[in-house]
Parts: sequence; C-alpha cells; structure tokens
Amino acid sequence: MTGPRNPKIQPPAATRRTAIGLILGAPLLGACASVQQSFSQFPNPFNSQAEGPAGPPQDAVAVGSGQFKVGLILPLSGAGNAGVAAQSMKNAAEMALAEFQNPNIQLLIKDDGATPQGAGQSTQQALSEGAEIILGPLFALSVPATAQLTRARGVSVIAFSTDSSVAGRGVFLLSFLPESDINRIVDYAAGTGKRSFAALVPDNAYGNVVEAAFKQAVGRKGGRVIAFEKYGADRSGPARTVAQSLGSADALLIADDGESVVATADALTAAGANLRNIQLLGTGLWDNPRVFASPSLQGGLYAAPDPSGFRSFAGRYRTRYNGEPVRTATLTYDAVALIAALARTQGAQRFAPETLTNPSGFAGIDGLFRFRSDGTNERGLAVMKVTTGGGTPVAGSPKSFGA
Repeated sequence: MTGPRNPKIQPPAATRRTAIGLILGAPLLGACASVQQSFSQFPNPFNSQAEGPAGPPQDAVAVGSGQFKVGLILPLSGAGNAGVAAQSMKNAAEMALAEFQNPNIQLLIKDDGATPQGAGQSTQQALSEGAEIILGPLFALSVPATAQLTRARGVSVIAFSTDSSVAGRGVFLLSFLPESDINRIVDYAAGTGKRSFAALVPDNAYGNVVEAAFKQAVGRKGGRVIAFEKYGADRSGPARTVAQSLGSADALLIADDGESVVATADALTAAGANLRNIQLLGTGLWDNPRVFASPSLQGGLYAAPDPSGFRSFAGRYRTRYNGEPVRTATLTYDAVALIAALARTQGAQRFAPETLTNPSGFAGIDGLFRFRSDGTNERGLAVMKVTTGGGTPVAGSPKSFGA
C-alpha cells in the first residue's frame, strides 16, 4: 500500500487543536510561555530500569470510546522518577485524545510496574481486550517481554526506550535517540567547514552508541577523527589526551548529560585546553540550565528539537493539569495523536509496518519524525547555540525529509 498523501487534520476549534499531522498536514503548534526543562530530566540515557521501592500497582483504565483499541503500557507504579514520568506521559496521552477531533480509538492504559514481567502481563491483557497496536513500554528491559507477545500476533509496537538494540521486527522506537543528534550536529558542523573532529564521551552504553554514530557521520562527510576518548569516574587522563590533540582539530564533541558535560569541560580546561579556540558540539542532553550557566560551554552547538513545540505543549498541559510535564511527555502525546490520525486515514493497513514507515514521516510536537525499517527513528532537529539565556536556534529544523 502506498503511504499517506498529505492528508490534512483540521483543528476542531481554537481551544481543541491537533498538534500532529501526517507530513504536510497540521502545522506544529506555535510557542507560548517559556519552559526550561532538560532532556536529561528523565529518563537518563539508557537508564533501563527504575531504582528504589515501587508504589502500589495502578488499576487498568480505558479512555475514549472509539472503535480501534490501543494498548498504552507505562511504569505508573515504578519507583522514583519512573512513576512520576509515567504519570506525566499518561496525562499527555489523555490530552492528545481530548484535543484530537473525534478520535476513533480507545486507550487501554496498563501499569507494568517498571518490570519485564509486568510488561508481559500488561501486554497480554491489552491484546486479549482487542488492542491492535501497543504504545510502550518505557524501559528497554521491558520491551522484549512485550515484543515476544506482539510478534506472535502480528501487532506493531511503538515503544519509548532510547536503546536501539530493542528495536526491529515490529518494534518501533518513538524516543530521542542519540544517533539523530549526532548525525544532525556533525552534518551541520561539516557544512560550516569543519573537517577534523575530536570527541570525549562516557564509557558506557550511551557512549558506545555515540561512538558508532559519530565515526560513521564524520566519515560520511569526508572528515577525520583526530582523537576519540572515553572516560569513567576519572576524566583527567582522557581529558589530557584530547586536550593535547585539539591543536589539529576543528570541532570537539562532548556527549553526556548536563552536569557531566560541565565536569568534562572543566577537566579539559584543567588539562590546558582553550575551549574558546574550538567549536564545541553536543547532543540534546545539553538542553540543561547547568550547561547554559557554564562559561566554558558558551557558543557550543547542539542538536535538539525546536523548543517552541514543547513550550506550547507545556503551556496547555499546565492549564489542564496544573503542573509541569516531564520532557518525555511529548512522546506519548505524539504517539496517540499519530495513531488517531492513522485510524482515520489509513483503512485496514492503519497500524501496519508499511504505514508506520512511510518515508515522508509525520509532524509532531517536537517536529518531524519518521520510523526506519529497522525500528529506530529519524528526527528533523534544529541546531541550538549555548548562551547564558538558554538555547538559541542557529539552524531551524527541516520542513521535510530529503529523498
């Protein structure tokens, strides 16, 4: 079947607006009051499970009265930030349903308790109740338990993990993947004449993904990797090695969350590096007040969604729930709005992999996105510059995906 052909999703009224459309459909929502929230607020990159005591299990609920049933699996009783984030993501999903014009879907919301066992039980319940697609789980360790059941039924999954290793074979990730950030920032730097690159990244699963994406992106642009180092708890040795090579580099990637980026920049400065003489590059995890406040990181560039979409979403969320959304709440909003749009326009193949992987992609709160056939995603990201007042766009997000 061919993909969607620019269908329009019209907002029903000024106060009930659709924030996602199939590509070239409804425009992204404009900005409103500023909200400063970090991508590293929750979950941290590749944080695969909750820590601490869990809360009491939450009862399953059904929201909406549409014809097509959709399972939504979240760690609502998860410990600490897991449960907080899950509740915010649940709210956002319900908000998407309320703001979409006459959605023909019903959300079957299940609590997986932040465990693989809970994910399997929740998925089985949703499938037995007629779910045609599953949204979630959030944690990487829980996704295989869901996928084992959905693959046997030929049911697609849109999960929210940032770990690409759990994608594929009917599992699609709607999350902020480091690969998209790296590709965007390296492409932009190369387009401004940068040819020699250095990098300093954490020695963990996130760093491994960044390393592979970084080396591929630099090679694709005909650049050279002058130095690449990983650090553990002690940054001083790797920082010295990179600092000594910066004289022959045009750009330096530091890929980590906000607090760690500042510590890494301090270690480089202590090792004798003059960071004002090189273009600093980062990922969406730089969207953090600690980064903006660091003198060493001023002028650094990072890839992230255009912030105007989240600001508008956060304003509407605040009005509705009298609280702030977690940064990842847009994922469930976009997932539910996408499913509602596909249910309306795509007939019998509405949730099939061929429909989800439409190369034109979709437009959501955080800009353009499309699912790849391997289950990962590509996002249309802006390039932001670090200033003391926050991130300032220097290159907008694309309006469409290239061929």
